[in-house]
Amino acid sequence: MKYKNYYKILGLSNDKATDEDIKNSYRKLAKLYHPDINPGDTVAAEKFKDINEAYQILGSEESKKKYDRVHFAYKLKDGLNFSNIKDAFNGENGFNEFFEMFVGKNEKNVVTNLDKKQNKNIPIPGEDIESEIEASLEEVFNGEEKKIAFKTTNGKMKTITVKIPQGIRNGGKIRIADQGKPGKNGGAQGDLYIKVNILKHEKYKLDGANLLMDLPLTPWEAALGCNIEIESIDSKVLIAVPAGIQSGEKLRIASHGYYDGYGLRGDLLAEVKIVVPKTLTKEETQLYTNLKNISCFSPRSN
Repeated sequence: MKYKNYYKILGLSNDKATDEDIKNSYRKLAKLYHPDINPGDTVAAEKFKDINEAYQILGSEESKKKYDRVHFAYKLKDGLNFSNIKDAFNGENGFNEFFEMFVGKNEKNVVTNLDKKQNKNIPIPGEDIESEIEASLEEVFNGEEKKIAFKTTNGKMKTITVKIPQGIRNGGKIRIADQGKPGKNGGAQGDLYIKVNILKHEKYKLDGANLLMDLPLTPWEAALGCNIEIESIDSKVLIAVPAGIQSGEKLRIASHGYYDGYGLRGDLLAEVKIVVPKTLTKEETQLYTNLKNISCFSPRSN
């Protein structure tokens, strides 16, 4: 008898998949290969049959436990010999005997009736819907809550409170279960996916897990070096500016950036911008004149 990898059929990498992973993969594939969406497509119909068969097994805690024992043994032995069982898909009722090992021969269900008119009564998961919200860099950094209003399938407006996952990327999506379009024939309701658009910040620029900022320095701070306090997104940091630093150079403040998706922080990169005063006092004018007269430095010598 041919072994069937139900995890692979549902597009799952291994048996560590959670119940939610199994459900989501099934719903996605069932929508893609449903006979109502692919009329006359025998390949899609066969895939749809396998998908439902796989979900029938993996979606039940009892049958999944039985299957996992066979799945584990198959991985250890690189295949099992089911010579005492007839080939798959034999018998007048068309039962898949590998499938029967887990659900029982007399349990007629949606999978075993795909070739009959009853397939029109198969549950069809509802479609997902999408919406968008705008959030400040501080809101996504802290993982704050926001209210979102969206139009339901019956045309009415609905408002819900959404907690933004801390450190979500720009364009990332939040999934809200069972807020999408209703299913057919008792199928599960679709989900709501909320796209998060991070607003432009006046001070910081998001670059992956790092945050970029400008660091204005006076000519004497850049020339002589200094210790200055700057503000990161969530704290104040004292940094040492080396003497002779140039415009465009960046100072890296480790672990003071954004989140990297694994619970760690990126870096804060402060780009030096040397700024001269637009107006000078008489004393400052005299000092700059004296510096001009005594300095041999020429930035254009090369």
